[in-house]
Amino acid sequence: MSKICQITGKKVLIGNKVSHANNKIKRRFNINLIKKRFFLPKENRWILLKISAAGIRTVNTIGIEEALKRSRKKRLIK
Repeated sequence: MSKICQITGKKVLIGNKVSHANNKIKRRFNINLIKKRFFLPKENRWILLKISAAGIRTVNTIGIEEALKRSRKKRLIK
């Protein structure tokens, strides 16, 4: 899984770069991906996730256990 957030499912978007003369050139809108380690207290181990900045805020809000459960339900991680 490249360039996809493992918590939120966000991925790269494709759009146009538009000049002042209204010339359009294809471009990519990359997401803010970070490799981050999280500790799972129930399993007493660390996991490494490719996660976006929005995904980090989600984990801070609902907790890592609930975030992993939701992402497994969406089939973003195994």
